[in-house]
Amino acid sequence: MRKEQFIEELKVKLRGLPKEDIEDRLSFYSEMIDDRVEDGLSEEEAIQEIGTSDEIASKVIESTSLTKIVKEKVRLKRKLEAWEIVLIILGFPLWFPLLVMVLTFILVFTILLWSAVIVLWSVEGSLIVGAFSFLIESVIILFSGTFAASVATLGVSLLSAGVAIFLFYACAKVTELTAKLTRKIILSIKKALVGGES
Repeated sequence: MRKEQFIEELKVKLRGLPKEDIEDRLSFYSEMIDDRVEDGLSEEEAIQEIGTSDEIASKVIESTSLTKIVKEKVRLKRKLEAWEIVLIILGFPLWFPLLVMVLTFILVFTILLWSAVIVLWSVEGSLIVGAFSFLIESVIILFSGTFAASVATLGVSLLSAGVAIFLFYACAKVTELTAKLTRKIILSIKKALVGGES
């Protein structure tokens, strides 16, 4: 693939971003290819070394804030005609509730997802507190003279501590997976907004 073709392909994949950002990224990658060509690589080798246009576009979109993409998406590219304004006003009772519903669904889904993580960490905290409480309780029972009850309470304390240790790894993994899923959802929204540009 030639440099011009690569840059044009990248431009198409970034078309929903602000114009300044696109120009900045295109000049950056154009210069990167030129630098590698000066170092002795062919244009094809230089392009292969920096990655595919899909990979680069994905990185650029991921690093661009969602707010910036939304602002670019809703910014008017031309002046609206009178009939378009009338259509927007008349369609408001239809499109606005749908928009609110979609945004509410995304917000509720995100809250539910992270609520599950918070609940899991709360259970972890309860097990840790329970382990210490039962340990202290076993010492108090031992000094009151009931050896069997003290050993049983110590056993419950150790059981709580053991479950807390195993649950800690599960909590950490679930948190990591939830964070990755959240990033993927945000990236999907960004790509849909950028790719949806006509």
